Amino acid sequence: MNAFTSTLLPYPKTLRSPNRTSSFSSVNTKTSSYTSPKATAKSSSTKQHNKPPRKPLLEPSFPEVILNACDDFIDTFINPPHHPSVDPKYVLTANFAPVDELPPTECEVVKGSLPPYLDGAYIRNGSNPQYLPRGPFHLFDGDGMLHSTRISQGKAIFCSRYVKTYKYLLEKEAGFSIIPNLFSDFNSRISSVTRGAVSIARTKFGQFDPSNGIDLANTSLALFGGNLFALCESDLPYGIKLAPNGDIIPIGRHDFDGNLFMNMTAHPKIDPNTGEAFAFRYGPISPFLTYFRIDPNGTKSRDVPIFSMTHPSFVHDFAITKNYAIFPDIQIEMNPCALLTRDSPVGYNSKKVARLRVIPHYARDESEMKWFEVPGFNMINAINAWEEDDGDTIVVIAPNTISVEHFVERLDLIHASIEKVKIDLKTRMVRRYPVSTRNLDLASINPAYVGKKNKYVQLIIYDLYFFRTTFKRMNILFNYSSLVI
Repeated sequence: MNAFTSTLLPYPKTLRSPNRTSSFSSVNTKTSSYTSPKATAKSSSTKQHNKPPRKPLLEPSFPEVILNACDDFIDTFINPPHHPSVDPKYVLTANFAPVDELPPTECEVVKGSLPPYLDGAYIRNGSNPQYLPRGPFHLFDGDGMLHSTRISQGKAIFCSRYVKTYKYLLEKEAGFSIIPNLFSDFNSRISSVTRGAVSIARTKFGQFDPSNGIDLANTSLALFGGNLFALCESDLPYGIKLAPNGDIIPIGRHDFDGNLFMNMTAHPKIDPNTGEAFAFRYGPISPFLTYFRIDPNGTKSRDVPIFSMTHPSFVHDFAITKNYAIFPDIQIEMNPCALLTRDSPVGYNSKKVARLRVIPHYARDESEMKWFEVPGFNMINAINAWEEDDGDTIVVIAPNTISVEHFVERLDLIHASIEKVKIDLKTRMVRRYPVSTRNLDLASINPAYVGKKNKYVQLIIYDLYFFRTTFKRMNILFNYSSLVI
């Protein structure tokens, strides 16, 4: 295959600060385009297009002015960024610097050629805040933006679009941030109380309706039930599709004919044999965990509520095997009532023993679930799982997050070491094996091996220097007792 190099450089974005004055004007990102000095579209000149300004909005109402002033006061005096790891001046730099939307733009091939039979697209999702945060900023927050490279007929088309969530559209029209972010805005007791009071007031004055969703849709992409979805675990999925010209088209918030309530995981697992999507939702209200399935036609199964989970754990990810789903019950909890004893509703419970919960794929209720204590095993992201010994043993491969108590405010102190956990379903014996002590996380595997024994995984290496996080991708080979690079 001939080499292909794209010189479409990152396109800079001047972050717009939330406007607290009488009007707001900005670029019209829907009709503008950007041409990098070294990247040109074949069908257009190399001259950069002008970006026409958006029409000014109406004067903000008196309640909006007052509540915006309250937000400013909180950001400036109550909850300013106290550490570089949550300071947007440091966090939103280099690879994490937000960018503008980019309409479909053909990438110039500067060496070799693309095979004409190559036909498909690579799309990724990530955090890209629409407005410059004035207070602390956590990497998990920020509006979702999709970046797509469409390859067809020997050409590559690049495009970037925001996921058109309710939050994004509402705040774009208003010209300022309205809906608070969980990790950035609720990281201390006093900021949680004051920010919560402002949010309640905004809903009372009709500035936003939480029933329409508060999601950022910035975590992942998944293809299941006949659609492609942008996902974040605090809301319903947002459907998208790719146009023939490479543009990313929003479909909207999807509830599977009214059968999906409130939210779902950002990491559903698609069985490569059946095409079924296994998923769940979690939250701060009992049942804290609910398990369900979605068939290849997009029909959702009945819910299986897990009432035996007695604390609202942070269940970000899970794993499946041929016959089972495995859920972590870790020491990070999401409990609004915890503000009585700690600074954030998301926090670390040192007295809790971490567990893994195992339930058959087609369980009718939680009576078929088994749980196993795995002290100190805090699995936030999973890699894979499979069965051995004719289904009597479950093997789970996952990063174990060390120093998990720093999860909310000090990502620079987090270390994730890869472990292999073997669960004997008959004897209930749990054994653990170190795989790698390097700081590795955010894995990707060949989707054909989900729930099956696999060798290869792509991981991110966290390189933390001066409280900035740099991600490097490396291909990793598992031999199940060591890690070979």
